[in-house]
Amino acid sequence: MPEREIRRRTFLQLSAGFAVAGLAGCASSRPTVMRTYAPEPVAYGGNTVLSDMYGEKPNEPYPLPAIPYEKIEPRFYRQMVADPTGEKPGTLVVDVGGHFLYRVYENGQAMRYGVGLGRAGFAWAGRGVIQYKREWPRWNPPNEMVARQPELQQYSIDAGGMDPGLRNPLGARAMYIFQNGEDTLYRIHGSPEWWTIGKSVSSGCVRMINQDVVDLYNRVPNGTPIVVTDLSGGGMVQSQPQVQPEAQPLPQSPDYMQMGPDGLPLPQPL
Repeated sequence: MPEREIRRRTFLQLSAGFAVAGLAGCASSRPTVMRTYAPEPVAYGGNTVLSDMYGEKPNEPYPLPAIPYEKIEPRFYRQMVADPTGEKPGTLVVDVGGHFLYRVYENGQAMRYGVGLGRAGFAWAGRGVIQYKREWPRWNPPNEMVARQPELQQYSIDAGGMDPGLRNPLGARAMYIFQNGEDTLYRIHGSPEWWTIGKSVSSGCVRMINQDVVDLYNRVPNGTPIVVTDLSGGGMVQSQPQVQPEAQPLPQSPDYMQMGPDGLPLPQPL
């Protein structure tokens, strides 16, 4: 069977199986069942840089299917841009107005990623830190969410949460934002629903293409400062963080990608 046909069948089988509930730790979000999505076949390999960035990742614990990047607006591709944030190098900036996430570098540059936002993605703004991060995290819906939707009891904190995998709402990586030592319940995480990038959806925090969240994960150490704001609207009113118990996070075991001279892989600007 031709390789292209194998890729197509694999992608369609995985896409048809995704039904994403609301996301762990985002207390203001209500889980929703997304429609199944079987995109039309696409031509892979049209752009070498994009094919490398958004191609299959077979070496992940749960191999990631290729992303049909042709169906995503080019401005949401991962790329180096002039830094619009004015923040110190190393800072993360989530621009909820533009649906972008920036990782600031020296010399006025920033790596920009497209993101999708849910209701919880607009519920917190201000300055915090990435307290910790996890590969292929478990999903632990807050007790309040389980009380509203008893069918989630099997994934409750007491039950140990949902196992990691391609259907887990937190995707391949998650980064947990704290402020003043308290959990904001605000996360940056992967998602199999690449078609929601650049959009506002019904649930979740800050969702990224799984290939992009893997890249960002490798650039962000624990303790990284983060700013959540609206660069297009002069900032947002900061809300009070909410604290919910979570299951004990799994130990980290980063699977670092090939690094450049500065220790980080930097794709060329598109």
